[in-house]
Amino acid sequence: MPYITVGKENSGPIDLYYEDHGSGQPVLLIHGFPFNGATWEKLSTPLLAAGYRVITYDRRGFGNSSQPSTGYDYDTFSADLDALMTKLDLRDTILVGHSMGTGEVTRYLGKYGSRRVSRAVLLAPLAPFLLKTADNPEGVDKSLFEGFQSAIIEDRFAYLTQFCKAFFNWDENKGTRVSEEAFRGHWDIGARGSAKGTHDCVAAWLTDFRPDLPRIDVPVLIVQGDQDNVLPYAKTGQRLQPMLPDARLVTLKGAPHGIPWTHPREVAQATAEFIGAKAMARA
Repeated sequence: MPYITVGKENSGPIDLYYEDHGSGQPVLLIHGFPFNGATWEKLSTPLLAAGYRVITYDRRGFGNSSQPSTGYDYDTFSADLDALMTKLDLRDTILVGHSMGTGEVTRYLGKYGSRRVSRAVLLAPLAPFLLKTADNPEGVDKSLFEGFQSAIIEDRFAYLTQFCKAFFNWDENKGTRVSEEAFRGHWDIGARGSAKGTHDCVAAWLTDFRPDLPRIDVPVLIVQGDQDNVLPYAKTGQRLQPMLPDARLVTLKGAPHGIPWTHPREVAQATAEFIGAKAMARA
């Protein structure tokens, strides 16, 4: 299995696991919380079939990557992404992030620029800024996130069950868009993540991405469900689009947060049209 070393903690390296398949223009897929690159299977397959080089990796703390006790912030996450893109010498890359993964995309473009990137896709985005402050009254009270962290400390596995229910809008979609097996599979992936990383990532959700937005100079596609119960549509995607002059917003009616799994055809269609993959769009 391929790895890249992005740091060191005490006597051990901090390694990121990645997969690199196919050929053609690279598409780099960055997963959501608290999962790993395996959750991209419903988008990576049509991308490969359409002739793209598809790269996934596991965020530090999750999947097959190392589980250090530090580095669960977006400056470090974007540095990890930059290290991977530099190692693979990616050019003309299409960056695709889901949920927490949209934070890496946004901070990377804000900090490192678009030299290696041609387009960006944000699925159920985290930006612009979730935390309610004096200059961000549209945000969410900090106490909600502190409650999440307390629940993770108290019983991380019970928290994951509740998170997966919100992720899929389980009561509405079970047995139709989401099977019980898929629910258990996502829960299992999340349970294998770092306890410390799961806890600390919640604080990263409160990152203010507003300073990054004016530096984004590539076309951006935003896709989100209007029934997102993890990152509310009105506070994230709907609010983000006007802040990015060269961005298009696709709203999926009735869709939950976990759209790469629950609405793969709609996500693939919107992505294909955005990146000009005619064969993928027809399929």
